[in-house]
Amino acid sequence: MGFEFGPFCLDESTRSLQLEGREIALQPRVFDLLVFLTRNRDRVVSKDELLDTLWPGVTVTDNSLQRAVSSLRNALREGGLEDAVRNFSRNGYRFVVPASADVASSSQKDFAGNPLAAARQAILDQHWADAAQYYRTADGISPLEAKDLDGLALALQCLGQPSEAIPVLVRSVAAHAKAGDRGAAAASAISLSVLHLERGEGAVAKGWLSRSEDLTRAEPESEARGLTLWMQSRIAALDDNPQQAVDFADAAYQLGRRCGSARVEALGLIYRGFFKLSLGDTRAGLADQDHAAAVALSNNIDPITGGTIYCNILWACRTFGDWARASQWTLGYQQFCRDSGMGLSGSCQLHRAEVLGIQGTLQDALQYIEDALSRLTDDAPWAAGDAQRVLGDIHAAIGNTDAAKTAYEKSYAAGWNPEPGNAMLLLELGQPDAAYASLERSLIGQSWWTLQRQGMLLAHLAYVAACAGRYERAHALIHDLAGNEERWPMPSIRALVNEAGALMAIRQRGETNDALRRMHLARQLWTSIDSRLNATRVRLDIAALQLDLGDVSGAAAEIHAATTVAQELGSNKLKARAAALRQRL
Repeated sequence: MGFEFGPFCLDESTRSLQLEGREIALQPRVFDLLVFLTRNRDRVVSKDELLDTLWPGVTVTDNSLQRAVSSLRNALREGGLEDAVRNFSRNGYRFVVPASADVASSSQKDFAGNPLAAARQAILDQHWADAAQYYRTADGISPLEAKDLDGLALALQCLGQPSEAIPVLVRSVAAHAKAGDRGAAAASAISLSVLHLERGEGAVAKGWLSRSEDLTRAEPESEARGLTLWMQSRIAALDDNPQQAVDFADAAYQLGRRCGSARVEALGLIYRGFFKLSLGDTRAGLADQDHAAAVALSNNIDPITGGTIYCNILWACRTFGDWARASQWTLGYQQFCRDSGMGLSGSCQLHRAEVLGIQGTLQDALQYIEDALSRLTDDAPWAAGDAQRVLGDIHAAIGNTDAAKTAYEKSYAAGWNPEPGNAMLLLELGQPDAAYASLERSLIGQSWWTLQRQGMLLAHLAYVAACAGRYERAHALIHDLAGNEERWPMPSIRALVNEAGALMAIRQRGETNDALRRMHLARQLWTSIDSRLNATRVRLDIAALQLDLGDVSGAAAEIHAATTVAQELGSNKLKARAAALRQRL
């Protein structure tokens, strides 16, 4: 539930603070600080309690808390309430709420004596916290019917509490089956299969899928059967069979169209596109994903399906390094969550962290990835290894070498592929052969993750091969990637191919001018997808080449531009490189 104070509206379920309808961006810990202070606004909260709450298990100084308080006051200043966070010397902080705070929801006002009616109204109003609270109250009075169990499970999932939804959905399957509604029972079984798959419990997910297959066998043209086909595609991908996954997803899409289910149609399309991308049919895969989004958004799809579609597209954007597209879809996902009252998931925070690490400030990215790691334990623990990979990339970009190495090691230990960031770090540490071997190993396997990232891995391998003196291998990789634009049309891959080609031009042929031309093309390509981190990195490479050619004024311009962005990003590594080049001017 949320409450209002002054011109602000704070909604915990969606993790949003709005000022007269406009969202105010807050870093995750700053938002958590606001929530904790507002929950405890009847007392002064000590600094020690705030430090333990906001940084559990981590030793930090008072400066960290002071920065968070300062950021919160700056945000509240927009509404003239910067003084709401009061500092009590040697005691702590208290949130002093104006008299207009705490606005009761419609369900509280109208159905206070009837929790079941209040819960049903809250579902219609998409007030998920209210719905969960009233459903639980009603369930304590009399066991919920099947449709209300579905409502409680939906509310819990929208609140970002999928583990708590599992026992509710188990009851739902039994209640629907007892009532003779096999389709509804199958739909709840599929929801259970999805939740267990996201938790990394593949065997359990397959068990609930089998239950749905049994329930829908007599209804081959139903929505429930379409959901079953869609889940079969996800299980096929789990078993490293992407072609079978495409076939099942296509069957779900076709069935959704026949039976008039926009939900099944959109889910089938989004996963057909997702697995086409794994098989290298890039343009068709992206077209399917965009089509699926149009189907979902034009049919007022339910929050869980909508979140699945957005998240799926964002995964694909990130695997291809398409940061402009990822940024656009991230903004769309955040707006969708606000409109539907959903809490931001760990996966969403992971998306935001990686995008911020490329486009925004690296310190903000660290905040989001830490928040993602705390949420993924319940939301999607299978992605925790990927979150460690992103954490490693962010630390590496800042220049925190030891922290980056630790994160990459945790990613690998979790069964994830920490490349190409790990290999590039090894390259920086003067270990080109180890970097080359690590990238080669990362290409083994047929998992969707490896297949979708294959272009990025191969492009980095071409660069590392040139650094390691493996010119024949580098030349072959560059030729294959550059000559297969239908499969690898992404600007990120083309930029990396140009960087590898520039390195080959210098090391193998001594052609600095050709290398400089290729580096300028790479910088333009990184800029076209708003990859500020990579564009800045390449600017510094260009400046070094210009200095070798005696173009001091050109180098000075590149160094100045790179320094400005490096400061904005918060990359100590890039700032140090710029300073070193400035000494050569």
